[in-house]
Amino acid sequence: MLRHIFILGLVVAARTLSGQAPAVEASEQPLTLRVTADLVLLDVSVKSVTGEHVSGLAKNDFKVYEDGRLQTVSHFASEDVPVTAGLVIDTSGSMRSKRVEVITAALVFIAASNKSDELFVVHFSDGVSLGLPPDIPFSGDTNQLRSALWTGTAQGRTALNDAIVFALGHLQQGRRDRRALVLVSDGGDNSSVHGTEDVMRTVLESRATIYTIGIFDQADEDRNPGLLNRLARISGGESFLEVQLSEISGICRQIASDIRTRYTIGYVPIRSGEGGSSRKIKVIASAPGGHKLVVHTRSSYIVPPQPVSGGQDSDPSRKAGQ
Repeated sequence: MLRHIFILGLVVAARTLSGQAPAVEASEQPLTLRVTADLVLLDVSVKSVTGEHVSGLAKNDFKVYEDGRLQTVSHFASEDVPVTAGLVIDTSGSMRSKRVEVITAALVFIAASNKSDELFVVHFSDGVSLGLPPDIPFSGDTNQLRSALWTGTAQGRTALNDAIVFALGHLQQGRRDRRALVLVSDGGDNSSVHGTEDVMRTVLESRATIYTIGIFDQADEDRNPGLLNRLARISGGESFLEVQLSEISGICRQIASDIRTRYTIGYVPIRSGEGGSSRKIKVIASAPGGHKLVVHTRSSYIVPPQPVSGGQDSDPSRKAGQ
């Protein structure tokens, strides 16, 4: 019988030290998953302190602890595998003067991505819309994606929350196990139906890694860099705030590289307790020279409730034979 699989997005920022240093855990936010899982797959990005990706690590260079118990790593890979990814672009009126630079940067991201990625574009202003035609949910064709980026005009207010919820929902239609969003905005939300807590709950239930780029106007009273930072932190991504227009293309190239250079680490956890309980994860990475690396990662997840057996009545108030 095949095990069910789920993926936790983890970001590991690593630096080689002159001596040993303790691993550092990041956000304590739990990740809620909707599926029963036996195999836990950790999607891991390793960087140097200067922001360079650390490659060449082997399975034995990683140790994974769940609730303080050392786990046996049963799956390990460092290949560049295709992902399903969405470009979530602010097209409110305040973005009109920035649109050319943002679209240019998005095309840099597309060019630097795996050629087998499934990509899509979401625009948001007063409302939310897909850039690709209705019969093309995803594409790897640069011309189609360029047209999708230029769809519509920059006008109206900013439904940022609705765009995130919509994009995470669209990701579920993708065929790739690994999923990511790249969000570009110059302001906070002032037009959404969904509130912040709706967004955060959806992010916690999603497997997606979210990268956020904030190109804020200082005079914009709605700007909310804290939200963009929280989205990236909770999902295991990275936020780039107070960005200048001239920097966006380089950042998009960096994000594409980060997505393509992740390690995948899997283990079957030694479980105890009921579904719904929180599990803490700690990942330690060691350099080939024996020095420990500093690890930043989402450090917990919530065990999904066990499904009711098909041979039992799902209504506890009913007695057998009634």
